[in-house]
Amino acid sequence: MLSKTARRLIWVPIIHTSADLGSVTESVKALYARKVGLKKWDRHVASIDELWRRIREKISRLDLDYSKVKLYQDGLPNCGQELMIVKDMIKAGSLNHRLLLELMEKGARLVGTESPELLIEEYELVRGVLKRAKGARDAGEGRGLSREQARRSMAILRKRDHYIAKRIDGTLERGETGLVFLGLLHRLQGLLPRDIRLSILNPTDSDT
Repeated sequence: MLSKTARRLIWVPIIHTSADLGSVTESVKALYARKVGLKKWDRHVASIDELWRRIREKISRLDLDYSKVKLYQDGLPNCGQELMIVKDMIKAGSLNHRLLLELMEKGARLVGTESPELLIEEYELVRGVLKRAKGARDAGEGRGLSREQARRSMAILRKRDHYIAKRIDGTLERGETGLVFLGLLHRLQGLLPRDIRLSILNPTDSDT
């Protein structure tokens, strides 16, 4: 049982749905389909939808006191417009953000999680790389673009992780539980203070 002075953080590893990709969805879909085919893209989308069903079910089994739960979200800027962003993403079909709203309706509190400046920097990088990948003249040039993206993207990701960890530390109070919905490439280990007990929720496990 969580003590009154402990801080608990549950990492919910996520895979973004097409709705979460926003305006770059069609470009990502086109590149994916060009490599593996539209049928595999459709299977990919279906598997992600199933994952979100399992995540929702797994969280419901945690028996949390939602008045003491805070929600942190991959890609949600710390900007004062967090709820509006969540609602807009729900309209776009995001299962992730729909779950956030459901948890808020139970009493959980939403926290702006990321640096707006770093998110914009990453968005511009992804958009630029997708544009150049479409115009790549051959496979070698395409691989070069991928390596370039990987280096720059990883540098931004590490900066984002540091910001997220500081944001959690600054907002998660003693006796509270944080649910952080975060992609698989992120790393919070080693960035959080020792009094925050980090665990990872695995939606494929049969036990809670």
